[in-house]
Amino acid sequence: MISSTQMRPGMVVKFNNDLFSVFSVAHRTPGNLRGFVQAKMRNLKSGTMIEHRFSSEDKVERAILDEVEMEYLYDDGQNYYFMDTANYEQTHLSKELLGDATNYLIPQLKVKVEFYEGKPMSVELPATVDMTVVETEPGMKGASVSNVTKPQCCSLSSHRGIN
Repeated sequence: MISSTQMRPGMVVKFNNDLFSVFSVAHRTPGNLRGFVQAKMRNLKSGTMIEHRFSSEDKVERAILDEVEMEYLYDDGQNYYFMDTANYEQTHLSKELLGDATNYLIPQLKVKVEFYEGKPMSVELPATVDMTVVETEPGMKGASVSNVTKPQCCSLSSHRGIN
């Protein structure tokens, strides 16, 4: 247990029987009132952001996460499969748990998976991912003030005949 004044951004805490990642912390002392800590936190299970006001004397349970380097293997549409690079053990994470990270997963990508009490909680992607653009809309000359072309789907000529 740590004091609420010791919370820092990036820390994972257990609050209301859920795990939260601390997004921002502000210690406030308004006038003649007691000081408090205003914390903005993201629920690791649902992804929702909440704000909570802790008293300066409140204690918060800090969650210790185990970080394991894993390699992304494949997905079956609903689950994404990863292999531990140390012992070749496989585990899967649901699409809901991964969220937007699914857009950046490519086979053989090394990621860090965070576990809490043996359950995978989140995935930390590398700083950069090399990807190839497969398809893009063709541009239309003269549809922009700058020299950047706009996609043809947005031109007026493609919408003729529609009321």
